[in-house]
Amino acid sequence: MDALGDLLRGVRADGALFNRAVLSGTWETGHTEGGALTLVSVVHGTARITAASGEPRVLREGGAAVVCTTAPFTLASTDDGGESELITGAYQLDGAVGRRLISMLPPLLVVPSGEECMPILELIAAEVAADRPGRQYVMDRMLDWMLACTLREWFDLPDSCPPSWYRALGDEVVGPALHAMHDEPARPWTVASLAARGQVSRAAFARQFAELVGRPPMAYLTEWRMTLAAELLAEPGATVASVAGQVGYADGFGFSDAFKRTRGIAPSGYRASLTAGRTGSRSLRAAG
Repeated sequence: MDALGDLLRGVRADGALFNRAVLSGTWETGHTEGGALTLVSVVHGTARITAASGEPRVLREGGAAVVCTTAPFTLASTDDGGESELITGAYQLDGAVGRRLISMLPPLLVVPSGEECMPILELIAAEVAADRPGRQYVMDRMLDWMLACTLREWFDLPDSCPPSWYRALGDEVVGPALHAMHDEPARPWTVASLAARGQVSRAAFARQFAELVGRPPMAYLTEWRMTLAAELLAEPGATVASVAGQVGYADGFGFSDAFKRTRGIAPSGYRASLTAGRTGSRSLRAAG
């Protein structure tokens, strides 16, 4: 199980909004258009970021911040007043960012400068400044790449606060069950079969799972299956029946009930909303 990879499932930029700014002296910029998720990176210099009524955080060269809220945020100069080059990339609110990812991240997370992400950041800066064929597609993929790189570094920080299930992976009782659910989501898991992975009783397993993950094991399994289903429904030619089988349901009726209960919309309606969102995004880009 690749925990971070699973968390990023369904996250794919499509027509992401990019901006490059070179600023000096005393400056401040407000960002009021709420994206589903915004990545701010400092190519060189420094910047101060404030989001969601929190304390200002300083970004230094090579550092990055992920703003995971639709609330406005500001970027401003620091006390040194030198020149700063910033790159921002925003995922649009069209389903490009998995709801699961958004719900599990804080409103603002900051990653200090790191050597791993710097080459990607330099490539993005060069691509934003250029006007070459396929520019939007290349930048979309670079944004996905930069987001994964930034989150990987943040998850490794000692003071980060990753999702509870991510930390539970290291538990000798709950960890094996989480790995099993993620690796084989379509298998007909029961509390008993999952408890067997941790070599404990059903009662002990269910209690420890709920304590560490924050929800009962079967509720977590349903949520994970519906996350996968949402991604599969977005694929061309997918049907409700075919997706149901891939996530452990014998028929489309039971799957549809679970999907609607979890997501608040029927699978067919979800597919229609994705199609409408893509059409609308293409129309806006063509108009621009």
